[in-house]
Amino acid sequence: MPELRKDPILGRWIIIAQERGKRPTDFLVEEYQVKGGFCPLCPGNEKTTPDEVLAYGRDWGYPNSPGWNLRVVPNKYPALVIEGELDKQGEGLYDRMNGIGAHEVIVESPNHQDRFSHLPPHLMLFTFQAFRERIRDLAKDNRFSYVVVFKNFGKAAGASLEHSHSQLVALPILPRMVISELEGSLSYYKYKDRCIFCDIIRQELQQKVRLVCENELFVTLTPFAPRSPFEMWILPKRHESSYIEQDDNSLTKLAEIFSETLRRLDACIPHVPYNFVLHTQPLRSGPLEYYHWHFEIVPKLTSIAGFEWGTGFYINPMPPEETCRYLREVTL
Repeated sequence: MPELRKDPILGRWIIIAQERGKRPTDFLVEEYQVKGGFCPLCPGNEKTTPDEVLAYGRDWGYPNSPGWNLRVVPNKYPALVIEGELDKQGEGLYDRMNGIGAHEVIVESPNHQDRFSHLPPHLMLFTFQAFRERIRDLAKDNRFSYVVVFKNFGKAAGASLEHSHSQLVALPILPRMVISELEGSLSYYKYKDRCIFCDIIRQELQQKVRLVCENELFVTLTPFAPRSPFEMWILPKRHESSYIEQDDNSLTKLAEIFSETLRRLDACIPHVPYNFVLHTQPLRSGPLEYYHWHFEIVPKLTSIAGFEWGTGFYINPMPPEETCRYLREVTL
C-alpha cells in the first residue's frame, strides 16, 4: 500500500508509491559518454573564460594560464551580475530590484575525463576548500544575503558542459527554501530546545535503517521523506550551522565521505544524473543553535509532472530504507 510521509523540517508531504516498486537496475539512465571537442574549461583555453577569481595548484606561470588543479571563474552567462545597485522598487503590490549577485563556476579538475565521484582526494578537498573561500569572500559584500552552491551532473540534471564543474550564486535575498528550513528548524527548537537535525542524526545512528555510511565527523543518511529514490543527505555529526567555519581537517573528512557516498550511488546506478546543493546559514547571521548545515544529493530518477506542480507532493517509488540497504551493501 502507498504511504504518505511528512518531512519533519519543511512539513512537506511525500508519497512512497511502493506498488511501483523498483530495483536500481529498473531505472533507465542515459549512458554517460565523454564526447570531447572544444572545451572552454580545459587547460590551454583559459582566455575563453572570464578572468579567474581563485586557483589552486599552479606552481608556475601566471593567472589565467595552464598549470592549475582547480580554477574558479565568473560564469560567462551569469544569472545575476555583480556590478550595480539593487535599486529596490515597488509597483503597487509588486516588488522588483536589479538582478545583482554573483555567479561563478568551480572547475574541479584540469582533466576533461574526470568525474566528480572519482576525483583524486586532493582535488575533492580543493573543491570543498574553494566553496568555503568563495563564500567567505562574497560574504564581505553587504548586498548579498545568501550563497547557494550546487552541482548538476548529467544532461537530465541540467549540466550543459561535460567538464566536471560546480557553481555558486550569491543572492541579494534569502531563497524561499532556506527560509522554510530556518522556520521549520526554529519551530522545532522552540518546542524541544534541541536542533532537529541533531535529533535526526542521533536517531538514525541508533536505528541504522537509513544510515548509508559515516566517518569520525560526518554521516550520510537517506532522509525519512525523500523526494527522489536514492536521495541522500551528508551532515556533520557535531552541531554546526555555518559551512564556512569548517577547518581543513573537517573538509578532508567531508571529501572522504562525499567520495564514498557518490561512489556507492554510482555502483548502484552507474552514471546516474544528480544534483547536489549546500544548505548553510545566511551570510553574517552568526551561529544558529537551531540550524545545521548539510549537503543534499538528489538523483534525477523521477519526473515532475502535473500532480507534483499542482500539489507540491513528490511521488517516490522506493522507500528510503530500501535504497539505503542497496547503498550500504553495494561492493565498492
